Amino acid sequence: MKLAGFNFTKISVEKLKNQTEGVKINTNIDISEIGEVKSDMFKLREQMIAISFTNTISYDPEFAKVELAGTMIIGVESKLARDILKEWKDKKIPEEFRLDLFNIIIRKCSVKALELEEDLNLPLHIQMPKVQQQTSSEAPSESIPAKTPEAKE
Repeated sequence: MKLAGFNFTKISVEKLKNQTEGVKINTNIDISEIGEVKSDMFKLREQMIAISFTNTISYDPEFAKVELAGTMIIGVESKLARDILKEWKDKKIPEEFRLDLFNIIIRKCSVKALELEEDLNLPLHIQMPKVQQQTSSEAPSESIPAKTPEAKE
């Protein structure tokens, strides 16, 4: 699967309250449309499919909401494209394709959502890496050790 195009059609962020205690963050991805792209511009071995989506990040209870909607064009093998379009008639998506599709949406939308969350001083919907100082009694962990420039002698 190849991502040929991605664009946002709606970017919305709203902060309703200032109190952040007890906030639960939920993420939802909704696929609203899947269709075949027919164009002379795409002369590839893969078949092109257009997908419309909405990614919503809700801060409950009614604290804030980030909504990102958009479309993307993906190139897939012809057999897979037929399967996808056939299952979409019943509003279903093949599991393997759905996982890859959701990962693309999450990767693209998370960057924009983090920027919006920072602008409105909202809690981030994903945990960012932290740099922590390692004490001598701690075993090496997953965190990134703090480094200081070495003095030249």
